[in-house]
Amino acid sequence: MLILGLTGNIGCGKSSVSTIFMRNNIDIVDADIVARQIFDDKVLLNEVFSTFGESIKNDDGSLNRKALGNIVFNDDEKLIALNNLTHPKIKENILSKVEEYKNQGKNIIAIDAALLIEDDYLPYIDKLILVTCRQDVQINRIMLRDNCTEEDAISRINSQMSQDNKKQFADYIIDNSNSFEELEQRVLQVINILQGE
Repeated sequence: MLILGLTGNIGCGKSSVSTIFMRNNIDIVDADIVARQIFDDKVLLNEVFSTFGESIKNDDGSLNRKALGNIVFNDDEKLIALNNLTHPKIKENILSKVEEYKNQGKNIIAIDAALLIEDDYLPYIDKLILVTCRQDVQINRIMLRDNCTEEDAISRINSQMSQDNKKQFADYIIDNSNSFEELEQRVLQVINILQGE
């Protein structure tokens, strides 16, 4: 089974590429979905509350993701603390899902994760696909999607490894600065190459 890594920084359109993959019968293990599901683990959830305080707890006892995001995106030490709590559990669940697909006899699957490189998934994948875009496009997308200021968008971008640093690890780089149609053509070209391998 060919295991792809799909990554890209916030606002670059990694999710759009993931959607195109799914339309072309490539199964996705989505780290964002796995990350949301790990908070079903009450022990982990309580560790997060005790680390970051009651301000991130909704009235019903669930996690207020926006409040947590506002804390960690503006404080590197707190982001590291959150990652240290959550990432081992996320990785364990992702690798378990990859194994499930392998047991089902799938030919190609993709792990879709923003922090694929940073969280050391490279040993588990065969090819890395990096989705990039121009920074002005990236900022506008984040502001629109998250209803935040330009300053907040830039802060979120700066909290991640730079696109240039990620490029050195990539087998394929897909620029998503323009239209969805253009993106789809680029993704289909990569899929055709991968299916030939």
